[in-house]
Amino acid sequence: MTGTMPENTDLTTVVSALRDELAELEDERIRAVNARRGDDHAVNLTKLRAIAKRLKAQPELARALWDAPAEDSTPKLLALLISRPKQYTREDLDRMLREAGTPKVHDWLVSYLVKKSPHCEALREAWFADADPVVASAGWALTSDRVVKKPEGIDQSALLDQIEAEMAAAPERLQWAMNECLAQIGITNPELRARARDIGERLEVLKDYPTPPNCTSPFAPLWIDEMVRRGSAR
Repeated sequence: MTGTMPENTDLTTVVSALRDELAELEDERIRAVNARRGDDHAVNLTKLRAIAKRLKAQPELARALWDAPAEDSTPKLLALLISRPKQYTREDLDRMLREAGTPKVHDWLVSYLVKKSPHCEALREAWFADADPVVASAGWALTSDRVVKKPEGIDQSALLDQIEAEMAAAPERLQWAMNECLAQIGITNPELRARARDIGERLEVLKDYPTPPNCTSPFAPLWIDEMVRRGSAR
């Protein structure tokens, strides 16, 4: 299959052909590596992006791929790559987040669609307070983005209060998202930097997380210090 779909092409046929193509690219070694992070896809993401580049943006096909039953998340990942953010309503994006299933789909949905959607701020506010910790983690991820790109109107002191009270006992994905927000406040807000570092030091969240050489630790005090150092060096 090449390029966009011809007119009157049956979506079911196209989705079936794409799933066959994806199946041919599966590598169980990739699946095993991804499984350690809670993901289930077995297709190299560079190859997946090459398929998306060939297909280009196709809103109807993207919806069909997302909704089609599948054994793993690969069709959903491809759907996100050929989507247009404005094609989805707020209700669509909320449903899709709750259907995401795996961390990679969750992250791509937030990064590629929600952040570019006109519904981003409304979803940020709704998800931030959601009772589902996975959904709430998306709200915190969008809040971290606001802290960095558009901090006006964000009560960062109140965010630190909540992080201080809740982060240590939060479920893993929510904890990671709260920790990122803590670090971004410390990196971007000099007035709250000392408090952010102090919270990180006392809670010790991700303090012992194994970090490869030449990578920045996710432990907030180290993360803050390294990013501030890089900023002052420029």
